[in-house]
Amino acid sequence: MITHRALYVWRRNFTAYKAYYGSSLLGNIGEPILYLFAMGFGLGGYIKSIEGMPYINYIAPGLIVTSSMYSAVFECTFVSYTRMTVQRTYDSMLATPVSIPDLVGGEILWGATKSLISASVMLLVMTIFGLYTPSLGAVGILLAVLATGVLFASAALCFSAIAPSYEFFNYFFTIGIAPMFFLSGVFFPLDSFPQVVKWFAVILPATHSVVIMRYFFHGSELGAGVLLAAMFILSIGVFLVWLAIRLVRKRIVV
Repeated sequence: MITHRALYVWRRNFTAYKAYYGSSLLGNIGEPILYLFAMGFGLGGYIKSIEGMPYINYIAPGLIVTSSMYSAVFECTFVSYTRMTVQRTYDSMLATPVSIPDLVGGEILWGATKSLISASVMLLVMTIFGLYTPSLGAVGILLAVLATGVLFASAALCFSAIAPSYEFFNYFFTIGIAPMFFLSGVFFPLDSFPQVVKWFAVILPATHSVVIMRYFFHGSELGAGVLLAAMFILSIGVFLVWLAIRLVRKRIVV
């Protein structure tokens, strides 16, 4: 069971983050911002509108999702794996009253926090350039980012728990993350794709996060699709947290 001691793990990671936050932010949000302007203004010069809105406005919510996704997975793959195996930080934490569920919960919470930081900066940039008008919907956006961050941080930590080396993460990013970047409806609707691709997109968590993000970002009508997407993200997120605890326990308890 995860207790308040997970916050100690979170605070330890936050303290370490303050020493390198500049380079971390650049890595987490630099590429999404580049895509926003390169695709939004570049390709957007040829695609005048999608679903009744300028192309750059169409892709903006999805890029918040991808920024959140990459922030969480990078933190809970390479960085968590280093703490787990190379630095043996997990062993030191477990020598205290912190339990394995607390340790995993703190790591996941920190990964979700990295998602919130990246999304907040992205939202600020979009507001400055007139792509987003601040409203109460921002609360929903950040809550959606938090849920998305928990899900992807948990998935990444599961993979870290079974990874024999850093090279193993190539499978995770190539087979898991890259398809979600291109096939979750960030850059174009999925309606024109073959049916098999549509079915594949439905099982991708990022697809559902994009649906939720567009709802809050554009203030559209609440529909069954948004509610189903929220249920999907929350249920898969809870399952992955549970699985991460089991896999980390199996990895570090001999």
